[in-house]
Amino acid sequence: MIDKLIRIILVLVALIMIASIAAADTLKMAVTTSFHNSGLSDVLLPEIAKETGLEVQLIVVGTGQAIRLGEAGDVDALLVHSRKAEDAFVNGGFGTHRREIMYNDFVLVGPSDDPAGIAGAETATAALTALAGAKAPFASRGDDSGTHKKERALWEAANISDEMRTPDWYNEAGAGMGATLNTAAGLAAYVLTDRASWLNFGNKQSLALLFWGDPVLFNQYAFLPVSPTKHPHVKHDLALKLEGWLTSPRAAELINGYTLNGEPLFTFNAR
Repeated sequence: MIDKLIRIILVLVALIMIASIAAADTLKMAVTTSFHNSGLSDVLLPEIAKETGLEVQLIVVGTGQAIRLGEAGDVDALLVHSRKAEDAFVNGGFGTHRREIMYNDFVLVGPSDDPAGIAGAETATAALTALAGAKAPFASRGDDSGTHKKERALWEAANISDEMRTPDWYNEAGAGMGATLNTAAGLAAYVLTDRASWLNFGNKQSLALLFWGDPVLFNQYAFLPVSPTKHPHVKHDLALKLEGWLTSPRAAELINGYTLNGEPLFTFNAR
């Protein structure tokens, strides 16, 4: 009877240890909808688990919400794309540092007949000025995401205020990139999107890629571990382990090799 009890206790102890190990190797990372919509996470996560033993649980939100989750200590790390917000996060003591991982670019998509004539624009500012002048239907993320932040900065650079973007042509979806692209397709509207989301979007209808290439449309993604000083419960050691993998030659190979119809979606640039 005693031997049986000892065996039961040993089994329970083993199960508790296994559960503790499993929990210790699970990391929560807030990522942008644009990154998730690209499909790259489906390539990276199995390799991360295989090579590091880390189970990375993704919380898919816009950059603004990702930052707020990090500030609250609800995630262990962030992968986002809004430099100003990232710097504020680190400078506020919520993140230990910022590490660049990869980049792509933002593009302007719209009806293939291009009624506002943005395809011939020389700069993003000229393209947005043409859109506002024509009051061409435009679909905005409207969700405080990295893409939305970039769009707002572009309108500001073009001296087109919030008041000038009226509801008769400017539509805020308040949604992720995929849903906003669907809104644009349904309205035959223009939209700012990251290239990866556009290439991976299956409901293009009459939409076409119309403007790209202005250096201001550069789109950098960065990894930010949440500060264990602010939030002692976060798994900072695992975040650093994940960072080590994301900046490794294997990550570079997978990121640079991820293509759709022969076109790369991201370029690795971690240093």
